[in-house]
Amino acid sequence: MNDRVLIAGTNSGCGKTTVTCALLRALKNRGLKLQSFKCGPDYIDPMFHREVIGVPARNLDPFFSTPEQLRCQLGTAADRVSVLEGVMGYYDGIGPQGDCSTYHVAKATQTPVILTVNVRGMYTSAGALIRGFRDFRPESGVAGVIFNQASKMLYGDLCKIARDAGVKPLGYLPRAEEAVIGSRHLGLITAAEIADLRQRLDRLGELAEQCLDLDAILALTAETSELPKQQPIAPVAKDVRMAVARDEAFCFLYEENLRALEALGCELVFFSPIHDAHLPAGVRGLYLPGGYPELHLEELSQNPVRHEIRRAVEAGLPTVAECGGFLYLHDTLDGAEMAGVIHAAAYRTDKLQRFGYVNLTAERDNLLCHTGESTRAHEFHYYDSADNGSGFTAAKPTGKRSWPCVHAGDTLYAGFPHLYFPANMTFAENFVRKAATYAAI
Repeated sequence: MNDRVLIAGTNSGCGKTTVTCALLRALKNRGLKLQSFKCGPDYIDPMFHREVIGVPARNLDPFFSTPEQLRCQLGTAADRVSVLEGVMGYYDGIGPQGDCSTYHVAKATQTPVILTVNVRGMYTSAGALIRGFRDFRPESGVAGVIFNQASKMLYGDLCKIARDAGVKPLGYLPRAEEAVIGSRHLGLITAAEIADLRQRLDRLGELAEQCLDLDAILALTAETSELPKQQPIAPVAKDVRMAVARDEAFCFLYEENLRALEALGCELVFFSPIHDAHLPAGVRGLYLPGGYPELHLEELSQNPVRHEIRRAVEAGLPTVAECGGFLYLHDTLDGAEMAGVIHAAAYRTDKLQRFGYVNLTAERDNLLCHTGESTRAHEFHYYDSADNGSGFTAAKPTGKRSWPCVHAGDTLYAGFPHLYFPANMTFAENFVRKAATYAAI
């Protein structure tokens, strides 16, 4: 069984995450076994999926993965109903042709698509929008539509508009203030920050039960073919204790990265640079992922673990620090004292810096690879550094722009680009091999 459906949107902000969470909660309430996926490099939406269904969410990213890899990644959930959430507008991706878009995920995996259309301030024009999305690309996969911010009174007419546009209406969601989830500069507020998240998700589930055609949606998920499964990853070491920062400040973690490290031979030991006074005992490697350290400056600067981390990194503890983790390693972040590994100041800017997918190529031998070797990565940050490093060159996929980045040495990768280990498993393998040779602290 590979039952699956993809919730796409006309644009960012149309309500894809709301619809996805409502659907997941309603299907969970029916007792179904579920798996969720997020298209693209997003970290925050999967946190909400995880809160809804209680299992880790995964990413499906056509920039990081080939079509065959996407099929295999999705095929690992063969015993569950999979709900995929799109990113941005359905056809939006790299460049004007929209390469690596949600459409490419749907096409590669042959997953039926439900389009989310926000009809606030719209009525008959919704038909033109729906027909345009259905017909814009060959084999678009758009099979149904859910209307967001619609009313029960108008839904009957919206159904006729959808059918006239050649797409099956599958329900609507009204605006409900008690179920709204806020946002900030990098997207949605994280799941851990919403005290009444459970109540909001429960309300979304109730609305889905009342307003979505769940039986028709489940019938659509069953109109899918079988997919292959991923081949197991061969370990390169044994019982390597790897410290992984995970708390309110460091929460941007790909589940695929964690599973890759485990499969390669790591025992993951999670700790909090906010709450824990010491690194976990006996670790041979350190992974500092991205997140929101800027929101927790006082706690991070007052916790003496930052001094322990600096001493460990300077003593050669193999370390990968991405974006927020990179900021934490600076002398200062917005003037607050941090770990002091990178002797520079990190600071907030008023716009996104070097945003989007990049091809990352090593300028020198380092912890993760040799000179000239490359992988794919992405950046998404308003912050910048007085010293971004020069161990790698990041280049936009269009080839129109490139820049030096990353502090890279024999035991260190520290920079803004986020890594997705399955895009080039050699990077993860080298990290684990190096950690295996380190004398545990």
